[in-house]
Amino acid sequence: MENTTADMPKTIETLEFDTDAGLGHTARIGLIVLQTDQTIEYEFAQMFHVPDVALYHARIPNAMEVSPETLRRMQLALPQTAALLPEAFQFDAIGYACTSGATMIGETKVDKIIREVHPQAATSNPLTACKAAFEKLKLRNIALVTPYSPDVTLEMQANLRSSGFNTVAVASFNQTDDFTVARITSESILKAITNIGARDEVDGVFVSCTSLRTLNIINEAELQIDKPVITSNQALGWHLARLSGLRYAKHDFGRIFTYS
Repeated sequence: MENTTADMPKTIETLEFDTDAGLGHTARIGLIVLQTDQTIEYEFAQMFHVPDVALYHARIPNAMEVSPETLRRMQLALPQTAALLPEAFQFDAIGYACTSGATMIGETKVDKIIREVHPQAATSNPLTACKAAFEKLKLRNIALVTPYSPDVTLEMQANLRSSGFNTVAVASFNQTDDFTVARITSESILKAITNIGARDEVDGVFVSCTSLRTLNIINEAELQIDKPVITSNQALGWHLARLSGLRYAKHDFGRIFTYS
């Protein structure tokens, strides 16, 4: 039988309700993700599988081709993308999830742009986070693994050197297509880490790029070379957790997660 408006209740009851602090009572973390990134949200879901911690994402427009020019261009969209994370959520920390983008735009500038929208939030990015991890682990002589073309890799080397970290060995998959970078196998990355990280002059390995699938090979890599392994997603997750006041130890994701 067909329903008609005559069959509907004449009144709608008003329900009583209570409110609470909402999701993320322990911590609310925002993440600005590249439009082309296929990896970081998957890996962050593993790192932040924690009660009462809420993670919110906003995607920033970027080119599939990774070059100094396309990376710097993201600065123009950063204010609008940061604003897609509602200020009313009162984020504890917000991360800009691009290592090479933070290198080209500048860590201080990225922090300033985000904090103009979210003045109460701490901020980070993978480059700032990896430096904090190096300091915590007392690493100075770093093996750098990237997927980037030489011009991007050289800029990152110079940035790390200016902060007091020596890149004593460097290797790259030499790709400019972010889609291809996300399809590099974890086994290929593990092989690269163990090959370069075994050298005597290397204190630890940094694998740069949020598109690389690294989270689930870190423990194996550290076991094989007996040295710390830091990756973009892992370092950013660790740093945002600490900036948000989280002190839980995630032993599955490398030695850095045992440090507060």
